Amino acid sequence: MKKEVLRKSVVPFYLVGAVWLIYAALFPLYRLIDFLWLILISFTVYEVSRRIFKGKAELVEVEEPKVATGNAKADEMIAEGKAYLREIRAVNDAIAQPALGEKIGRLEEVSRKIFSHVAENPGKAPDIRRFLEYYLPVMLKLLKAYDTLSRQGVRGENISQAMDRIEGVMDTVVKAFENQLDTLFQDKALDIATDITVLQSMLAREGLIEDRLTAEEPEKVPEIRLKL
Repeated sequence: MKKEVLRKSVVPFYLVGAVWLIYAALFPLYRLIDFLWLILISFTVYEVSRRIFKGKAELVEVEEPKVATGNAKADEMIAEGKAYLREIRAVNDAIAQPALGEKIGRLEEVSRKIFSHVAENPGKAPDIRRFLEYYLPVMLKLLKAYDTLSRQGVRGENISQAMDRIEGVMDTVVKAFENQLDTLFQDKALDIATDITVLQSMLAREGLIEDRLTAEEPEKVPEIRLKL
């Protein structure tokens, strides 16, 4: 997992060092007042230069905290899945194709949400077994193959067709991964629908809202005429 960190600039420290050298060359440093002035000037130079030279943000690889759900099998599956995602991220960094890289990034994002959901609901670990044991490994294999093909320096018929097919299947795979995430929320969606139905029934029973069934206009019964 990559995290953005701010690398502080070393310029302020160099400037403070230069201040000390210049001040020592121009003024004596055996008096207390001279040291006080030097400290004040150094502090001012450091604060001003720190605001000017703010450093730069960099993405660095950091180790993800281990997940401990209390379910050993779920923990093992999550750890394995995150290992696949690290490899996919490394391949994505190596592929110089912005459009494909964006799709790979979306695939990573959805996959992390899947594992996060399982971490919160360890009992659903069996639901992602095929996702973990087949879909992720195959996608990693295809992306590694794409990276290898892109480094050949030529775009012959076979290389072009293979790369185009990998690019073409990415939309389908991303959609499938999104559907996998959506499926994990099926129980929650059902619970929400049930809660809403029960809530509406209770409110109607208490007379706090109009019952939808009784509020509907009753169907008109067609008039029947008997011939005499």
